[in-house]
Amino acid sequence: MRYAMIMAGGAGTRLWPMSREGRPKQLLRFIGHGDNARCLLELARERLAGFVPPERAFICTSESYRAAIRAAIPALDDNQILGEPEGRDTLNAVGLAAAVFQKMDSDAVFAVLTADHIIEPVTKFQELLDLGFRMVEADPSRLVTFSIKPTHAATQFGYVERGTPIIDVPGSKDLAFRVARFVEKPDLPRAQAYVQSGVFGWNSGMFVWKAATVLECIRQYKPESYEGLLRIQDAWGTPRQREVLGAVYPTLPKISVDYAVMEPASKAKGDSRRVTVCTVAMDLKWLDVGSWPSYGQTLPADAAGNRVVGDATVVRGAGNLVVSERAGHTIALLGCRDMIVVHTPDATLIMPRDSAQDLKELHAAVDSSLR
Repeated sequence: MRYAMIMAGGAGTRLWPMSREGRPKQLLRFIGHGDNARCLLELARERLAGFVPPERAFICTSESYRAAIRAAIPALDDNQILGEPEGRDTLNAVGLAAAVFQKMDSDAVFAVLTADHIIEPVTKFQELLDLGFRMVEADPSRLVTFSIKPTHAATQFGYVERGTPIIDVPGSKDLAFRVARFVEKPDLPRAQAYVQSGVFGWNSGMFVWKAATVLECIRQYKPESYEGLLRIQDAWGTPRQREVLGAVYPTLPKISVDYAVMEPASKAKGDSRRVTVCTVAMDLKWLDVGSWPSYGQTLPADAAGNRVVGDATVVRGAGNLVVSERAGHTIALLGCRDMIVVHTPDATLIMPRDSAQDLKELHAAVDSSLR
């Protein structure tokens, strides 16, 4: 059967001061306005509506976020939250989901999705996700990733190079390919060359694979994680579940699934090639809402390019983003260009737009009670 796991463990430090340790970015109701405002996690779950049954849509997140997620999504059953005792990067989040799903269903095929993005249109997204599932159902040795058609030469994303086409699955023509290689975040000249080539896509961090296959890949490429995951799997659903998870999970080596599995599997030759690494090309709107400039892209702009949420006045300014959570508190900008101002009840951020990627440095410097 088909399952889905949404990864929602990030703290979102580049969206400080709205995103905090106790209120991570995926739970901020800041997409849309007023009573219609939604959080990213809600949107991610809604993208699965009518595609994966609600009871088979799980969320992997920090255990500390469990109560907040249950409050944000009351329809979610408690056992659909895979709570990590501490973050151990994406390999172990994937491995935990694979171990749980395989114990529930030996034939489980599951999608790994993210809670960081706005993806539209949903109907097209579901069609391409379905293609990924059908590719794995036709050949369980496939590891499928999704690559986004780039709109510009981004240096903050990894890239996937498409190789030979896959044509044995209905509807795969011009959409499904073997992966030629993965490339980590490139410099600008290389990113420009990748976009111009027409054979590269942004690495979305979304996947489809059979639970048993990805566990076997972890056994081959990261046996230290595999042994721990087997112990967790053995205890899952028993009175020892919480105890074993809490004792074992924090000891697993911290590494991404791209580094640990996808890259070495895509490079394997001859007898060592146990899986086929594939990609489905996605030509749709995909916005990574991971920083204030990217959040600004979700808002309408005035004639001067200013984007405003809350009470704010901008005079002789252009390209500014102003966000205020406090009703009745007016933020006024005069003669400012390309500034970001974010006001919360206990903290105010002011920075040039081109410093947004360095916000983690400021986050580390503020008082711990404000993080």
